[in-house]
Amino acid sequence: MKKTMNKIMMILIIAIGVSSVAFGQTKMSKDSQLETEIIALERQTNEAVNKKDVKMLEAIVPADSLIVTEKGIEDRAGFFKTFVDECTVKSFSMDNTKFVRLDKNTVMIAYKYTQDAICSGQPAPSSLWISSLYSKRGGKWLNTFFSLTPAK
Repeated sequence: MKKTMNKIMMILIIAIGVSSVAFGQTKMSKDSQLETEIIALERQTNEAVNKKDVKMLEAIVPADSLIVTEKGIEDRAGFFKTFVDECTVKSFSMDNTKFVRLDKNTVMIAYKYTQDAICSGQPAPSSLWISSLYSKRGGKWLNTFFSLTPAK
C-alpha cells in the first residue's frame, strides 16, 4: 500500500510539474505571436512612410496619436507633414527590438532604426532610437504613441 501511495504521489508531482511548464509555454507563445504581429505593424508603418502611403498610415496611426520628435510633440497631421511630405527615405532597418506587454490592450516596442534619408533637403540622422506604443481599439492594434531620439 505504501509503495502504491508513493508511486501515486510521484506521478502527481510529475504531472503538476509538467503541466505548469506547459502552461508557461502557452503564455509565452501568445506573447511571442503578439510581438511578431506588432513588429510587423511597425515595419508596415515605416514602409508606408517610405512609400508616402497616407491611406495605410491613417489605418495604423489614429488621429489622436502623439508623436515626439526633436521638434517637440506633434499630432498625426504634424507627423504626416514631417515624415511624409518633408522626408525621403531610401532605405531603413530595425534592429535590437525589445517588446513589452503592458496589459491586454497595450504593448510597447523599442528598437534601433537605421536609415538613409533626406528631410527638408538635409541628410537625416542615420541612427535613431524609436519607441512605439500600440493600443488595441475595436479589435485592431493602433500606433497611439511614437517617439524618436537620434542615436549617438
